Amino acid sequence: MLSAEHRAIVKATVPLLESGGEALTTHFYNMMLSEHPEVRPMFNQAHQANGAQPRALANGVLMYARHIDQLEQLGGLVGQIINKHVALNILPEHYPIVGKCLLRSIREVLGAEIATDAVIEAWAAAYQQLADLLIGLEEQIYAQREAAPGGWRGTRLFRVARKVRESDEITSFYLRPDDNGELLAFHPGQYIGVRLVIDGEEVRRNYSLSAMANGREYRISVKREPNGKVSNHLHTQVNENGTVELYAPAGDFKLEHNDKPLVLISGGVGITPTVAMLEAALDTDRPVHFIHAARHGGVHAFRDAIEALAARHPRLKRFYCYEQRRAGDADAHGIGYLDEAHLKKWLPETRDLDVYFLGPIAFMKAVKKHLKAIGVPESQSRYEFFGPAAALE
Repeated sequence: MLSAEHRAIVKATVPLLESGGEALTTHFYNMMLSEHPEVRPMFNQAHQANGAQPRALANGVLMYARHIDQLEQLGGLVGQIINKHVALNILPEHYPIVGKCLLRSIREVLGAEIATDAVIEAWAAAYQQLADLLIGLEEQIYAQREAAPGGWRGTRLFRVARKVRESDEITSFYLRPDDNGELLAFHPGQYIGVRLVIDGEEVRRNYSLSAMANGREYRISVKREPNGKVSNHLHTQVNENGTVELYAPAGDFKLEHNDKPLVLISGGVGITPTVAMLEAALDTDRPVHFIHAARHGGVHAFRDAIEALAARHPRLKRFYCYEQRRAGDADAHGIGYLDEAHLKKWLPETRDLDVYFLGPIAFMKAVKKHLKAIGVPESQSRYEFFGPAAALE
């Protein structure tokens, strides 16, 4: 039970987390992944190597400690966490492992003089409160998806019906249930979890669903990363008629339907969920502005598909910005980085917009800054992260 004294102690540790939280969480991950290999499939090792996962956890722990008295102040962070957990099939038995390693890390990194028995006791109570909250919310989603038409819990086997090259880097996989059963619907913007065994090692990844729900199949579109263990395996080893195991769709980044003009902004592989959003929006009467930034034409996925949609739907305006235009590339509407000037020119005249944007972190930071400067309300600018959540400020 989290007492008032526990809350006070946890809040008092906020300055320590601000100055040394990432060192603590790095130590935590190294310990947990070395001592508990059963949880390794849930973590992308590339995010450990580049520090993204420790930074994300440090930020989450800091936010939790700051708002221990008013958890509602965490806002969308809880929704992001539980949906990422559900897509990777995080279960109640995983939480004690995390809690044990986190408490040990607090003691070992901060030292016994700072991490006293009272501090450890307070954080144990705080962690249990958070674990109980997340477990309860995640179980609600698991149960809802299992009970829904075409739903399931845990993994389900899917077969690759088609494999389509979309650009020099991105390939789409059309996935149909191997049991030929009904297929769970999803919201444009959501993602699925993929479970694979590569060289005897289990791995799990989340991939955005890149086409609207149609009741027959799911589509994911995967960028082949130079050192990406899973993306390279999918591109080279998973072929048509091959199989993969999927967890049911999840994600709280969803297209909201209203009468406001819709703007979809993407960079690189960030285009994948915006294509599903675009298809859904074109079933309504909303005006849509679709803006995509790519390094050059060779890595611009779905251009032909977007052009075909624009030909059929005059209310769709599309704009492409290439960092550099190579010989043989189709025309782009802008050259260089997607900046404030481009957005001012390409956005609708009104600033009462719904904007969704995705892409690399640096790209999203810039877009967020530009949208604010242009006058788009921050509450109407929505974004999602690939990998661990991070602040865009």
